[in-house]
Amino acid sequence: MGVPEEPKKLEEQRLGPVIRRRDQVQAGTTDQRLLDTEGDSEWVHTDPWRVMRIQSEFVEGFGALAELPSAISVFGSARTKPDSPEYAAGVRLGRALVEAGFAVITGGGPGAMEAANRGAREAKGISVGLGIELPFEQGLNPHVDIGVNFRYFFVRKTMFVKYAQGFVVLPGGLGTLDELFEALTLVQTRKVTRFPIVLFGTEYWGGLVDWLRDSVVAGGKASEQDLLLFHVTDDVDEAVALVSKEVGR
Repeated sequence: MGVPEEPKKLEEQRLGPVIRRRDQVQAGTTDQRLLDTEGDSEWVHTDPWRVMRIQSEFVEGFGALAELPSAISVFGSARTKPDSPEYAAGVRLGRALVEAGFAVITGGGPGAMEAANRGAREAKGISVGLGIELPFEQGLNPHVDIGVNFRYFFVRKTMFVKYAQGFVVLPGGLGTLDELFEALTLVQTRKVTRFPIVLFGTEYWGGLVDWLRDSVVAGGKASEQDLLLFHVTDDVDEAVALVSKEVGR
C-alpha cells in the first residue's frame, strides 16, 4: 500500500463567505475542527461563537415574549427602599397598568422594578422581568411570572422596546438614564413611532428637564420639539392615561 501524498499547500481557502489566502490559510477543515474532541477549547471565547450566543439570546427572548399582550416597560432604581414613597408609587403603577389592560415589563430586579412587578402580580396581570448578568448577582424578584435573563445589555434593551407600547420611568440611576435616553433617541430618530415616555416624579426629574431645556436645547444641540417626546407627572392615573392615549387605548 502506497504512502499517502502530502497535501498540497493551498494558496486560497474558502470557508463559507470567508476567503483566506497565503499565510492566512488554516490547516484542516471546519468539520474536522468540529468533530475533533481533543484540542484547544479557547474557541468558545471567540467572537464568532459570541455571535451564536447573541443570536440564541434573541431567539429565547422573542420566543418567551412573542405572545405578550400590549405591555408597558417600567424602569427605576434597584436601590429604591421597600418602605419608600417611590416603592409605593411603583406598586400602584404596576397595578393601574394591569387594570388598564397592559402587561408590565421591568428589569426584574429589586427596588422600583420589584414594586411594579408586585403591583402587576397583585392585580392578577402578567408580570415580566428581563434580568441581566452582572458581577454582583441580583436575581429576579419573586413577583416576576415570566423571566428571561440576558448576558448582553443591547439584547435586553431590544426586548424592552420591541414588546412594549411605552415606557414609564420611575426615579433611578445610570441604568435608568441609559434606558430613558435610548428610548428618547429611538423616538426622536423615528426608529419607533407612537411610543409614549412618561417620567414619574416631577421633583426628581425636574433638574434633568431644566438642563435639557436650558443647556441642550438652548445650545442648539436639540430642538424645542424634542421636549415634547416625554411627559412628566406625579400622578399614577395620569401616567397610565398618557400611555393609554398615545397607544390608542
